[in-house]
Amino acid sequence: MNILVTLNSGYIKPLCVMLRSLLKAHPHTDFEIYVINKSLSQQDFEYLQDKIEDNNYRLHDIKICDDMLEDAPVTDRYPHEMYYRIFAARFLPENVDKILYLDPDLVVLKTLENLYNTDLGQNFFAAASHVNKPLQKINEIRLQMETKGPYINSGVMLMNIKLLREQQDYAEIFEYIEKNKNILFLPDQDIISAVYSNRIIAIDPYIYNMTERMLLSPKSIKNDVDAQWVKENSAIVHYCGRNKPWKDNYIGFLDGFYKEYAYGIDI
Repeated sequence: MNILVTLNSGYIKPLCVMLRSLLKAHPHTDFEIYVINKSLSQQDFEYLQDKIEDNNYRLHDIKICDDMLEDAPVTDRYPHEMYYRIFAARFLPENVDKILYLDPDLVVLKTLENLYNTDLGQNFFAAASHVNKPLQKINEIRLQMETKGPYINSGVMLMNIKLLREQQDYAEIFEYIEKNKNILFLPDQDIISAVYSNRIIAIDPYIYNMTERMLLSPKSIKNDVDAQWVKENSAIVHYCGRNKPWKDNYIGFLDGFYKEYAYGIDI
């Protein structure tokens, strides 16, 4: 299974936790883990290998320099790192046809084989949406989406690298950013949702991108979705936003899943 992560050194420790959970959930699967980054050191990779006991994985350090994205519009709000996920097909080896992107700030509770084996067809991505119908409509208007499709959370994405390598138009991305830069709130997922809205397969957020906020939503409460339900059914718990389980001010019920894999890591 090919896994993609993008990060800086500030997320090395959460990445250890994520990878521990991923490997435990797949004891008989071999992983090729591609780490796209600009500044991770040899010591960072040694730390990862020291903290991860399993041996059914290989880490690939893919260094990006700013020159590789010299045509990309860049500001304080839109740094080069924003493009690593969007243009992953440009940086990954030619033998990678499909990859599952995972944010470092999540834990894997169950196998992801069904997600990984999703038939993407002519779609570029499979990802989950966290927004309800009214917010979906607002995002369609805000982002001037020309075709209907889900407004995704970009923390979990199955990516059709082969098709992206063949068909992705970098200029289309740059032109969209230049035209809409004043309305982009969450740039990478705004861009992916808007430009590729008709090339995204929607997946179940309660299974593959469960969050603390979703747990407390009226729909979840009505359907008796609680921490026990998450333990029995969700494959991924994602600590997106500022509410992180390694922070003292964490508020919620899902931090226990993170702490289960954070042993020996001083975060």
